[in-house]
Amino acid sequence: MPGGRLTQQERQQIALGLADGLAYAEIARSLDRPTSTITREVMRNGGPTAYRADLAHRATEHRAHRRRQAAPRGAEAPPQAHGRDAEAVREYEETFTTVMMASGAPKMMSRVMACLTLTDAGSLTASELVQRLQVSPASVSKAIAFLESQGLVRRERDERRRERYVVDDDVWYQSMMASARSTARLVETAREGVGILGPGTPAAARLENIARFLDFVSESIARAAEQAREILHTKPETTSDDPA
Repeated sequence: MPGGRLTQQERQQIALGLADGLAYAEIARSLDRPTSTITREVMRNGGPTAYRADLAHRATEHRAHRRRQAAPRGAEAPPQAHGRDAEAVREYEETFTTVMMASGAPKMMSRVMACLTLTDAGSLTASELVQRLQVSPASVSKAIAFLESQGLVRRERDERRRERYVVDDDVWYQSMMASARSTARLVETAREGVGILGPGTPAAARLENIARFLDFVSESIARAAEQAREILHTKPETTSDDPA
């Protein structure tokens, strides 16, 4: 499987594949590249409807140039815990961010979530997020507010009274339960509409079908989340080089 950056010819093939309505996996197979590489390439360069090979190639070269300018001569990436490959971790963080964006999360919220998730501690302060992501404190604050509303992040104070943003081990369970509660409110609202619009009318029947469907699905998801939390949750092994 070829490694390294995508070539301009490969980007043209991606653009042609998108124009033909091919899935990312199909395009990836034709180029002998990982699907995550194609997904990341498309999402960071306008998405499937706005992707252009020439613009994507220039944008990539510009980003690489900025990174070279930002790094002092002779500087190396800080060592990673557990002997990790720093470049591989950076690439994976971009992939994680891209997949979250593809699922509907805004870009900054996706970046903050990826950054928190990939730390061993599972928590960072606002200043640490600002430094790692090279963004403004206001951007971090807005992203955290959104992630909190989705049940993905919580706040706590550390021993120095600094506010820390925490991603718990069961973060997706908490998020699914928050989603289930939100869906339950939508079910209740739909059923109120049945009485207002008149039982038996087409509009009321539509609302009733919506309520039944969402009620069944949300209850099933909540049940499955509870079971998965009890059965599938694993704890990391403690090793001698765990960070303090």
